Amino acid sequence: MKNTFLTMLTLFLFTSIILSAQTNNANQDYIKAMTASSPQQQVKLLKEYLVKYAGKRTQYGNFVYANLCIQPYAGKTAKEIIDYGEKALALDGLDDFTKSRVLINVSSVYSQRGQNLDKAKNYSLQLIQIAEANKSKNQNATTPAQWDKFLGAAYYTQGQALEKLKDPRGALNSYINSYKILKNPEIAKNMKTVGKTLYDFKYYKDAEKAFELPATTLKDFKSLAFYAKCLYKNNNKNEALKYFKQAYVKQTSGEIAFFIGIILVEKAKSDPSVFQEAIKYLLDASFLSAANSTKAMELAESLFFTSNKDLMYNERIKELQKRSKKLEDATNSFNKKYGDKAEEDLSDAEMKEMKELLAEIESEKKAILKLEAEQKDTLAKFNKLIEETKQRLGIK
Repeated sequence: MKNTFLTMLTLFLFTSIILSAQTNNANQDYIKAMTASSPQQQVKLLKEYLVKYAGKRTQYGNFVYANLCIQPYAGKTAKEIIDYGEKALALDGLDDFTKSRVLINVSSVYSQRGQNLDKAKNYSLQLIQIAEANKSKNQNATTPAQWDKFLGAAYYTQGQALEKLKDPRGALNSYINSYKILKNPEIAKNMKTVGKTLYDFKYYKDAEKAFELPATTLKDFKSLAFYAKCLYKNNNKNEALKYFKQAYVKQTSGEIAFFIGIILVEKAKSDPSVFQEAIKYLLDASFLSAANSTKAMELAESLFFTSNKDLMYNERIKELQKRSKKLEDATNSFNKKYGDKAEEDLSDAEMKEMKELLAEIESEKKAILKLEAEQKDTLAKFNKLIEETKQRLGIK
């Protein structure tokens, strides 16, 4: 019995010595890798560490996987980021700072590839919780500003995952939270994509919120145009007009010109000073927008001929109608009374009446010709505007 106990004790001590030696060697190899002279050498030694200690639970195995997930190096693949990151998280024991870097890398890759999106969303949520918890702590290794960056990045990857999961409203809120922290204009590009989805779904309030930041920061045509359309749909037409005009400066668009024109037509009812501007945009739309061409030209004509009081177009139309009726009545009266009679057969009274009717007919004809000439002149002015529009737009 004594000999058996001694044998077991000896075996235990021998095994402990071996394990201790292996642990010391593993620790030394890890330190050697982490203090390597270059990132390339560090990655090489970390990969050698994994080969050497494969299947053995070492003290720093989780950090080896974590560092290979985090560190950039030539030829690194998305699969490697995921594999190393998942193994690091599975082993647990990482400090919050290292774990956060792993979470953001793995979540980001999953979202970009459209894979394991629920897991990507969950990893982002974990990071949000870790960052929020650490922001108020006084730590030497990290600062609140660093945790803020993690928080902004977490919201961004969360937005990516939600966008791929067909939750545009959730994605929008995440992107907004991310931008508030990071102030990165690239986030506005994601918001444009989400905004277009929301617009297509007719969620105009949400779409307006999505396009506001791109419109005011990126100021590109698409952002300005869709933000203006959202404002218009949400009945904020004065603000919409402002952004439609900014969009039109960026790109000459028939659709945008039509929007501007119809808003100005409405304004012209209470402010005649804008009617010329309204006509300009409507004429642009009539040549640039196939869908709105006819309607735009009709509105431009109506506004031109009815809103300019100096032209008196409507008044002349009424006068022409009145004169034409008088001419018709006078002609009918003449034909009825004197159409088939010779002058020598007429009495003096009849001769006088006939001459008065002929004078009235001639007078009405002259008045009508004068009014028609004036209307023709007015029409020529409108046609001149059309030609000027075509020249300005480069249309032959």
